[in-house]
Amino acid sequence: MERDRRRRKKRRRNRKTTRKGFVFLVLLLVIIGAAGVLKMTKVVPGLFRESGNILLSDSGQKIEFPELNVSEEDVADGFYYQQLSEQEKQVYREILQGVRSMEETILLHAGENDEAGKIYEYLMYDRPELFWCDGSSKMTVYKDYTEFHPSYICTQEQRESRREQIENAAQEVLAGAQGCETEYEKIKYIFKYLIDTVDYDQNALDNQNIYSSLVGKKSVCAGYSRAAQYLLKQMGIECIYVVGTVKEQGAHAWNIVKCDDKYYQMDVTFGDPIFQENETGETLPHDLVNYEYLCCTDEEIFTDHQQNDFVPYPVCDSNDLEYYRINGLYYETFDENEIYEKMKAGIEQGQEMFAIRFSENAVYEVAKEKIIDHLIPQAAQFLVDFRQLEEVKYTYAVDDRKRIIMIFWYS
Repeated sequence: MERDRRRRKKRRRNRKTTRKGFVFLVLLLVIIGAAGVLKMTKVVPGLFRESGNILLSDSGQKIEFPELNVSEEDVADGFYYQQLSEQEKQVYREILQGVRSMEETILLHAGENDEAGKIYEYLMYDRPELFWCDGSSKMTVYKDYTEFHPSYICTQEQRESRREQIENAAQEVLAGAQGCETEYEKIKYIFKYLIDTVDYDQNALDNQNIYSSLVGKKSVCAGYSRAAQYLLKQMGIECIYVVGTVKEQGAHAWNIVKCDDKYYQMDVTFGDPIFQENETGETLPHDLVNYEYLCCTDEEIFTDHQQNDFVPYPVCDSNDLEYYRINGLYYETFDENEIYEKMKAGIEQGQEMFAIRFSENAVYEVAKEKIIDHLIPQAAQFLVDFRQLEEVKYTYAVDDRKRIIMIFWYS
């Protein structure tokens, strides 16, 4: 966790996380006779027979599918795409081709026993660049095919204007990552960039997509997570959009990232320590970055997150990139003198925050009492003497679930 003095103070209210659900309205229609009279009823088996890319109704009506130009290679890297059967993968590509052209009706090789709605949901999870789709749709389902009607949030002209703004914003972000040499440095850079520049706002326009986060700079968990996915993908780093829930808050979205051939959990939204305010009532600096949700394990994130189980997400069991460990702030034992010397060293280096994490609850409880009652007042006096101040103010916050103690100095 570190402080960026150049960033403006953020104004965020109501951290409650939300996720807009996918809405699917299915109309089951059957064509009666040669006149094509439509009637809402149960699908009649055997009404259509398939021949190549054309379906023939009993009345002789031809249902011709457009040529599919989206290749397997175009989409093979999609995590959710890889979870589908071969037939479902074709439907995935058919939907993608249709929404890229913003078609009002897309013919799919999906019938009454297929799940076109699920496939569209998977497509949206894989493709954050489809910002003009809100994820909702209507479907007319026949025995052997489906007429799919996606919903769009803008016109084609508006889409092109927004796409240009997104690409310009992304290029600016990526230009700032030129000094990042390792995959971890790139992931950390994107994590911090989004936290520093995006405000959490449930009322933000189109807050489920990357336009809200990269251009509007206001979004919710879906916008944060899709922006991370979009940017890291352009940097050649695998980033999966994860859906699940957060304890006591409800539906939520975050990411799993691949770094040096290992998978790690990452929640950009929770990277903002504003959630500590909601739990402790303390007013904390809003220009901080909470790195405990960067490249952590399943065990760590599952203390307050729960993944949905409709797909087998990669296992994240490596703790070698956890922030407190790699920065020497993770302790399995408590040595009062050692911790105090580290606090003093931070003050001498001009740090305005000190954070520490413990491995076990028993050690943490002992350390918390000693640090709050003894070490913080001693360090505050050291800060007064070291900087020759009249007084110093400080606040602290504790996260009992994560076993973390944070102290903020105001001189």
